[in-house]
Amino acid sequence: MKATLRSSLAVLFAAAGLASAAPGFAAEPLRGPGSDARMQRERAVCDGIQQDRAACLREAGAAREAARRGGLVSASPQTYEQNALARCTLQQTADDRAACEARVRGTGRTEIEGSVMGGGLIRETVTPISAPMQQARPMQQPMPMQAQPMQPMQPMQPMQPMQPMRPMQ
Repeated sequence: MKATLRSSLAVLFAAAGLASAAPGFAAEPLRGPGSDARMQRERAVCDGIQQDRAACLREAGAAREAARRGGLVSASPQTYEQNALARCTLQQTADDRAACEARVRGTGRTEIEGSVMGGGLIRETVTPISAPMQQARPMQQPMPMQAQPMQPMQPMQPMQPMQPMRPMQ
């Protein structure tokens, strides 16, 4: 009973603390990619992922330093698309290149699954291809059977009477 009361109070206090801190946290501006506020948010993200926490914190710190030096910039979506389309040129046939470009652009019947955190995005495009028609072969003419006389049936033998069963002793 006491444990239930304690855990209920702990949840209540945690919720109250989050509710009171939320307006201040939201009001704090992110001054830039290398700011302290952004670093705190990235540290908080490290607590909720399935990656090694120490590695996550190292990467967050390295990203912060790179941002302060001006080396951490994002490319435009068009640049990312051009990069992906450039990889499609490695396909050997024109059909394969067209299918690769359809996957990159998400056209046709393309499904995108997965996440970067999960190991990557998987893009699948379904392209229906009809089977080649086989040429019909002419049917062979049936060959008539030669008439053969029927063999007479053997007469059936009469059944032998059965012996009555003897009672068991």
